[in-house]
Amino acid sequence: MPDYGHELVLGTFITPTAHDPGRVVQLAEATEAANLDIATFQDHPYNSDFLDTYTLLTWVAAKTSKLRVSANVTNLPLRPPAMLARAAASLDLLSGGRFELGLGAGAFPKAVQGMGGRDLTPGQGVKALEEALGIIRDVWNTNEFGPLQHEGTYYSVPAMKRGPRPAHDIGVWLGAYKPQMLRLTGRKADGWLPTLQYLQTPGMAEANKIIDEAALEAGREPGEIKRLLNLFNVGFSSSRRGYLQGPVEQWVEELLPLVLEQGFSAFLIGQDDPGIIRTFGEEVGPALREAVARERKAAGTTTGPARSAVVLSKRHTTVDYDALPESLATKVVEPGDRTYEDVRHSYSWNGSPALVIQCENADDVVAALAYARSQAVDISVRSGGHGLSGRSTNEGGIVIDLSKMNSIEVLDETTGRIRVEPGARWGHVAQALAPYGLAMSSGDYGDVGVGGLATTGGIGYLARKFGLTIDHVTAAEIVVADGRKLRVDATHYPDLFWALRGAGANFGIVTAFELDAYPIENVAYATITVDATETADFLVKWGRLVEDAPREISSFMSLFPTRRGGPVTAQITLVYAGDDVEAAQEALTPFLATGPVVNQQAQLAPYYAIVAPPENQHSGQGLSDSRSGMLEHLTREAAEVIERMIKSGDIMVMQFRSMGGAVHDTPRDSMAWSHRTQNFSVLAATAPIQAPRLDEHWGKLYPLLNGMYLSFETSTDPARLVDAFPEPVLQRLRQLKAEWDPTEVFNRNFNIPPAIDGPARKPVAD
Repeated sequence: MPDYGHELVLGTFITPTAHDPGRVVQLAEATEAANLDIATFQDHPYNSDFLDTYTLLTWVAAKTSKLRVSANVTNLPLRPPAMLARAAASLDLLSGGRFELGLGAGAFPKAVQGMGGRDLTPGQGVKALEEALGIIRDVWNTNEFGPLQHEGTYYSVPAMKRGPRPAHDIGVWLGAYKPQMLRLTGRKADGWLPTLQYLQTPGMAEANKIIDEAALEAGREPGEIKRLLNLFNVGFSSSRRGYLQGPVEQWVEELLPLVLEQGFSAFLIGQDDPGIIRTFGEEVGPALREAVARERKAAGTTTGPARSAVVLSKRHTTVDYDALPESLATKVVEPGDRTYEDVRHSYSWNGSPALVIQCENADDVVAALAYARSQAVDISVRSGGHGLSGRSTNEGGIVIDLSKMNSIEVLDETTGRIRVEPGARWGHVAQALAPYGLAMSSGDYGDVGVGGLATTGGIGYLARKFGLTIDHVTAAEIVVADGRKLRVDATHYPDLFWALRGAGANFGIVTAFELDAYPIENVAYATITVDATETADFLVKWGRLVEDAPREISSFMSLFPTRRGGPVTAQITLVYAGDDVEAAQEALTPFLATGPVVNQQAQLAPYYAIVAPPENQHSGQGLSDSRSGMLEHLTREAAEVIERMIKSGDIMVMQFRSMGGAVHDTPRDSMAWSHRTQNFSVLAATAPIQAPRLDEHWGKLYPLLNGMYLSFETSTDPARLVDAFPEPVLQRLRQLKAEWDPTEVFNRNFNIPPAIDGPARKPVAD
């Protein structure tokens, strides 16, 4: 059998004994501490000496940070597939994509029947498993509209709402030994998970052959199916005492043929011994990986998942897939892959990229950028994929996806210094900072990624008290166009650091930010819905109140047109940055006089609660046509133009965000964002069919505007650059573009053209 080139996965098979549950968890924690990948647990619900496996999996996932978890294997007859799918997806979401589904037809039939399970023959059990597998995947498939309906031989699902969708593409690994189960594995499963000691008839080679033949008959590549192996009766000693009972070098010598000749790429040891676990992870793991890499290099074996003919047929002609660096082979999603629908679109834009590269670290970014540059296609960079203007997807190009680079660290609790990777979502940042009594203002939507916002602006719920997000960026780690990794701050590459804060998407791919968070816990949060039929009067009142309010008050306001004969409505969001209820009430109350109140509510809440991430799937569902500007003040003249706009029926929503306060404290020349006198950001958005009318209306408001926020503008008319970067800022940016990105590699989001007379690119020492 061939080596299928999958990345090695090493882990443990732990007995879930109920007599010492603390030790079970400690063994899982030891698995993670030893740098192993996964902890798995037996699932025998009828055994009263065992903990319930799925309760245990949830507990272990919560007690660890990187460790993947799985049952080894789930007893299907006692876990109905519709509920199992929900439980699996929930655990995967809660753990950040660290759950895998080991699944079996069910052993010990009498014990299963004793708990109410059905009496099935082995053959019926296999057929029930195949039926269940289809239900599970259908529950996870939220791309399908309408309820899930299934009427089968063994299971009935009359009308079930689909979802939730797991955080990642959960692998379904079958514990299989007999030909019928092995053929099902080849046809439908993602992996084969036997125990070495139980492989008798058919043996290992014959079982692999059955799986491969079934895969080919089903139109699959055999290499699509991972081969995982449980190993019992193993140990370490200074001398050889038996199979996998001896020194580390013996283990490597005996495991290597299983990888290279039998196609196995995962080994799970069933020894509840912390010492054995530690040696397996810290000594065998690195040595085995090094040996496998060496042998694969010598044999020319490509590391990465095999792809079926169906997947290969969906490849674009725009890129050379075979030229992909080996280091990225397991980190890409192609158009035919099952997870492609999850990564092809952004929140607001539909896309069909030829390849999505999901980077996990800065070295991946370097490799991805070099490969993308060699392909002469559009290159999009995605952190969260939510921004209205950020073209974080494309047609036929390459997306460098940073969503897996999402760590959040508090470096110094006393000063509030934090390090955040670009793929983290701001809602998660807020949650991570809350235990330290810290916060970082970002916006009003927790699903927004760190990378786009922290290089563009960040007009958030705490802006008037603490300023913009970029006002608190103190350093950044960046991969520039020529592939170098740099750390920039006020003293290291200060010009580049200046440019990153406001125009960062034009100068490289930021792989980490350092920011100074600030102490704040609870805030007063209020929403007021107002009849804004007298729109201009309402706008002038709201604007005046915002400007006169104490700095603790920041306000967002959304204006909606009349619907079904109703009034124009305004939804005012108010945040008081502090927990002084009496002061908050005094500051918030005047806003009730802006117009007839339709609805209101107020509460004291932790900051993280008001930006909780909804975890929406991105499918191009946002409004893809919007215009952005800034106003010094909401004057009567501007308010009357806006009233005509919202009453025209051509605009679906307008949003206003308060600035002023601390935003004005930062000198306008301290960074590329230079809008330090305006009090309001304004956005107007509509459906594509109304875009021409939007432009007509916007043309009447435009003469009254001063500035523009890149994140909210979907037009990339070069003439708008001077709105975003008024001179002399734009000229300085063009000079820096000529220095750092003269060939315009980073050109997807309001490309700043390099100055023609810019300086020649000079080597810069690290």
